[in-house]
Amino acid sequence: MPQVIDAHQHFWRVTAQDQPWRTAHHDAIARDFEPADLEAELRTAGVDATVLMQSVDEPAENDRLARYAEDVVVAGVVGWLPLRNPADARAELQRLRIPNLVGARCLVADDPLDWLGEPDVVALFRDLAAKGLTWDVVPISPAQIGNVLTLAETVPDLRIVIDHLGRPPVDSRGWEPWANNVERLASAPGISMKVSVGIDVLSAWDAWNGDDLHRYVEHAVRAFGSSRLMLASNWPVVVLRASYVQAWRDLSAAVASCLGDDGYDAVRGENAKRIYQLP
Repeated sequence: MPQVIDAHQHFWRVTAQDQPWRTAHHDAIARDFEPADLEAELRTAGVDATVLMQSVDEPAENDRLARYAEDVVVAGVVGWLPLRNPADARAELQRLRIPNLVGARCLVADDPLDWLGEPDVVALFRDLAAKGLTWDVVPISPAQIGNVLTLAETVPDLRIVIDHLGRPPVDSRGWEPWANNVERLASAPGISMKVSVGIDVLSAWDAWNGDDLHRYVEHAVRAFGSSRLMLASNWPVVVLRASYVQAWRDLSAAVASCLGDDGYDAVRGENAKRIYQLP
């Protein structure tokens, strides 16, 4: 049976780091989330392994991730690098000790991404691609997407992963410009996307409703096909609106409604193994 992989989850201890993206509206996740909290959820949902993601921009985050990476469910780790400062990023890459490092990320929110065009930044991404590391990002504005697409064209060997469906307007049941943004991103063959829900959508959404997700997932499937999508929980952030099992089952159902068995298996695990080059 094909391996099922959750392509995006976090662990943290709230006293160990400051999480500036978490506000007073996020009390449900203002507590520790450790491997022991996730293991029963994975068994119930039928998930075999995960990709552990950074959630804080600081060197100490990589040290925490290295310890969590020893857990048997963690197949790969996307760590933190200060990507807009290539010298610092190279130094941190040399310093960190994460044996199953598969990618890098820094939190960008709605900040300008014009720094992606700087020659030393482009050289850094060429080196990351040569090392087989991915870059995870959530571009939402047309300018950000243009910057990401330019980098994808300049460094075609770089595997770029768009997290959380690129922030679809689920809360307002809107469509554009999100739908066009997805099509623009899908035009680059080196870009993939995660079928998951991010904190901005979860915060704005009144309540979890799996049916609301279907047309957004369907559009992502049309744009990216079954070979460039990965299923992901975004646990424990998703706990703001749903349990792990509910979120996983609803996202899985949305994918399954659009694909045959082969495509469904790819999105639920095979693509994550290939895109992140998991052992």
